[in-house]
Amino acid sequence: MITVLIVIYVVFISLGLPDSLLGVAWPVLHTELNVPESFASVFSIIVGVCTGGVSFVSGILIRKFGTARVTLASIFITALGLVGISFAPNIAVMILFSIILGYGAGAIDTGVNNFVSLHYNASHMNFLHCFWGVGVTVSPMIMSLFLDGENGSWRNGYRIVALLQVLIALSVIFVMRKWLNIEKSGIDGTSAEEEEKGEEKGIVAILKMKGVLFSILSLGLYCSMEFICGTWGASYIVNVFGLAPSQAAKWVSLYYGGIMLGRLVSGFIATKLGDNKLIKLGIAFSFLGIAVLLLPIGKASLVGLLMMGFGFGPVFPSVLHNVPERFGAKYSADITGYHMGGAYFIGFSSQLIYGFTATATTFKITGFVLLALCVGLFLANMTALRKIHSKDEAR
Repeated sequence: MITVLIVIYVVFISLGLPDSLLGVAWPVLHTELNVPESFASVFSIIVGVCTGGVSFVSGILIRKFGTARVTLASIFITALGLVGISFAPNIAVMILFSIILGYGAGAIDTGVNNFVSLHYNASHMNFLHCFWGVGVTVSPMIMSLFLDGENGSWRNGYRIVALLQVLIALSVIFVMRKWLNIEKSGIDGTSAEEEEKGEEKGIVAILKMKGVLFSILSLGLYCSMEFICGTWGASYIVNVFGLAPSQAAKWVSLYYGGIMLGRLVSGFIATKLGDNKLIKLGIAFSFLGIAVLLLPIGKASLVGLLMMGFGFGPVFPSVLHNVPERFGAKYSADITGYHMGGAYFIGFSSQLIYGFTATATTFKITGFVLLALCVGLFLANMTALRKIHSKDEAR
């Protein structure tokens, strides 16, 4: 079923494409719509609440309709949100269509992540998120073309990305029957889900499973760093280094390119090293990138964005791929959804606090905020592993 896997990779390009548009367009967008620069945090947290909200119920949707159908519908919903944003005459209309965009993205994220973690190995999961990296790397480049042009506009950037979403949705239709067969029978004709006896668990019981909350916290702290860099990276570069918005967009693309490269490299070594080692290595390299960003060497310190992105690469996919192994396959869709929802809530809350603080004080706090979050990520991940191992030893 190689065609299904290829289309799944392409679907993750569609997931990544909208994620980096707002941050690179914001220095121009907020001026055109006459809203304060700090409003980017409020705007993005609205999207995050919608994305996270869908993640919490996505397990139910996936069991009822299947991952393939949910993914197809969600891509079209995402395209609708992007088109609506591109025509928005004011911030209120833009928020309305951003809610639609968030709902579409949340269902894709949870469904496809859970599907790959159940049916494919760690290498495929890292390659999957590498293609997300393709999406978030390409879209700032698309936006920068329009920001550079004499008659260009951020609106045209959104429209081009919406068109790409529609083309990707058509590819899902092409393999729909094969995808549904894998969901029903597995890759080799046998279901990937394990049968576990006992009472069905609700959300409270699942969250009480050893290690679940700290695993969610670790992903949330990771997302805090990623969201801060994605939403505020361009504003940080413009304000601290005095570069033009189009130049800042290219540096943000380099950061996302680092994430893509990190996931590509991880895909080749994931099977040998395993998820937990990749997570630890990714955190360590991210720490080094943040340290470079803090060096007093002028614009040269922006190389730290590439290093930080490279370190970020394996963290997110490895945590999600490890969900069935850590907590079992029976509730993996639910736990993956809780990871996504909880991570978005933590990530966007942190990004909201950062945004108001940085715009009210100085963007020079960025490196120190990222450093604190990186240390928190390391501690949360190690605590989750310790609790999971204590559970296994007690059996």
